[in-house]
Amino acid sequence: MRTLKYLSLFLGLISSAILPVTGQGAAAREPLTVAEASQYKATSRYSDIMAFIKKLEQQSRYIRVETLCTSAEGKAVPLIVLGNPLPAAPEALRREKRGVIYIQANIHAGEVEGKEASLMLARDILLAEKPLYLDRLIILIAPIFNADGNDKIRPENRPHQPGPEQGVGVRHNGQNLDLNRDSIKLESPELRGLVKNVLLRWDPLLLVDCHTTNGAYHQEVVTYSWGLNPNGDSAIIEYQRDKMMPEIEASLENKYGTPALGYGGFRDYRTPENGWATFEPQPRYVTNYIGLRNRLSILDENYVYADFKTRIMGNYNFLRAVLDYCHAHLDEIAALVSMADKKTILKGSKPSAQDVFSVEFEARPLKNPITIHACEVEIIEQAPGQRPRVRPTDRVKIYTLPYFSDYVGTRSVRFPHAYIIDTPDPDIIAKLLQHGLVVEKLKAAATLEVETFKLREFKSMERPFQGHHLNQVKGVYVKEIKEFAAGTYMVPAGQPLGNLAASLLEPESDDGLIVWNFFDRYLVPQWSRELGIYPVYRLLEPASLVREAVK
Repeated sequence: MRTLKYLSLFLGLISSAILPVTGQGAAAREPLTVAEASQYKATSRYSDIMAFIKKLEQQSRYIRVETLCTSAEGKAVPLIVLGNPLPAAPEALRREKRGVIYIQANIHAGEVEGKEASLMLARDILLAEKPLYLDRLIILIAPIFNADGNDKIRPENRPHQPGPEQGVGVRHNGQNLDLNRDSIKLESPELRGLVKNVLLRWDPLLLVDCHTTNGAYHQEVVTYSWGLNPNGDSAIIEYQRDKMMPEIEASLENKYGTPALGYGGFRDYRTPENGWATFEPQPRYVTNYIGLRNRLSILDENYVYADFKTRIMGNYNFLRAVLDYCHAHLDEIAALVSMADKKTILKGSKPSAQDVFSVEFEARPLKNPITIHACEVEIIEQAPGQRPRVRPTDRVKIYTLPYFSDYVGTRSVRFPHAYIIDTPDPDIIAKLLQHGLVVEKLKAAATLEVETFKLREFKSMERPFQGHHLNQVKGVYVKEIKEFAAGTYMVPAGQPLGNLAASLLEPESDDGLIVWNFFDRYLVPQWSRELGIYPVYRLLEPASLVREAVK
């Protein structure tokens, strides 16, 4: 494929884009990343990352290194903290107006552009004459989130992308898990560390997750998305969709010379006019999960068919544009997040018939169409039953298409006041606590009117996914009067994570704990052909209950 107009524009503006940071350009300053030092022929290994961070610590007093987690193979995954001054602890930030932004790279360790770009970003922030952004922002960076997958570098990994010629790591972690599918089950040390040591400890306003796409052929260097699950706070979704991301895209092209567009692909290559579509809304994906926690999130997908240097610099400039925006709009973002928490608490405390949780969705097009500078393709048919191959040409066509990235609920259930869990299953309770949910125990027996979910159908996928046979259930809610003993667990929906609680515990949630097999032993009894009772009951109305928090 020939060098295209947008890529040429971008490459011509790389140096001017980074000039305000370093004065002479990133490559003139120490330390250099492995990518820079190798002329973009190689990417960093774990030891390279740790050595780079050590050099930054020696040159700046505005950096501290914490441990996000210890990987399955025993590596301490670093979390870089940048601040001027550095807070002694996250709690100290409650007394000031700085906001926390978290940048995560290398969750898929074959997609290494964010790893190199985030290290360059940390260096250029710290070594500028006056550290950038740090008057208003605390910046957290996890440059090598999947440390185990990173060091399995081979040239044969991701052979479809141009460079780096010495190879990249693998997608999975040391447990053979795709970490960007683990946000609900939290089976990996990496995702448990993200929740415990980043989300619950630092409570960032925004998470940026850096990837490299395997998608469509086009000229734009960066593609992006936001938290898509419609059960998240609607004001946050609308803010990112309609204001934040369009402004970042404009800044990215106008200030940094980097063309971008919303992440996705043609719904049908044979008929591109049918539209451009984003990815799925399930919270197993990190950015969608963050939305259920009432926080902002951005998915960065760098264009895989650009050369390695272009991909890194596209990622770098995207992060700069995001930080520019957050620095300028910090008060606005903080107020939006605070209001989302308040609304969620109020919704669960006194839910009305209009407060609902969506269990089925459909993607609808945004109000404004999307413009794509696409490469025309040749479609090569395969054997019956096999997907056709798509081969790009050097012909470019500009499409203006509907962009299907607005998920809307098509079937909903009432949002409850609380979920009552009538089984003392330690694995289920531990999972809820891992997510940071408030879990309570009844201190005295109570007789309550609740909704019981009566199962009519239980299906389990034949092929395992992430080590699980994913479930789907159908049934109906039936009201009944039921007595619950002292010691029964209860999850109030009137808490900041109430939307997440519903996603985990609603039986028909498309990505809840039922889906991931946590309730299998109760739903499919060993010695009976009849389906069991889902041991989670919905309390719709507030009740006077004596309860205590579970630690």
